[in-house]
Amino acid sequence: MRTIFKTPEFIDFLNNSETNVTDKIDYLVEIITTQAVINTKIAKKLINTDFYEMRVQVNNEYRIIVFTIDHDNITQSRNILLLNGFIKKSTKDYHKQIKSAIKILEKWQDQNLI
Repeated sequence: MRTIFKTPEFIDFLNNSETNVTDKIDYLVEIITTQAVINTKIAKKLINTDFYEMRVQVNNEYRIIVFTIDHDNITQSRNILLLNGFIKKSTKDYHKQIKSAIKILEKWQDQNLI
C-alpha cells in the first residue's frame, strides 16, 4: 500500500538501537505500510510542522522517529520517508530534531531520491 524510504541517518539510528527496539520499529513500519488508516497512538502529526512522529516505548524510554509523507493527508499518502530517530529526554529535544529533519529532507530532495 505504501512505500517506505529510509535515510542514512535513520538507518544509523536503527543500527545503533537494541534488538527489542528495532523489532518494535519494524512492527510499526509494517503497520504504516499496510494499514490505510493509522491510529494516532502509532503515528501523529507534529504541531506546526510538515512532519509526523512514530513513538516507540521501551523500558520507560521513548524513541521518536520523525518522518514525512508525500501528501497532505496520511491516509492518502503513498510514500513515506523515515528521516531520523532520537531518544526523547525532554520536550526541548523536538526543536533540535525537527531542525535536523529539515536538513535531512533538503539533502534528500537535492538528490531527487523521492
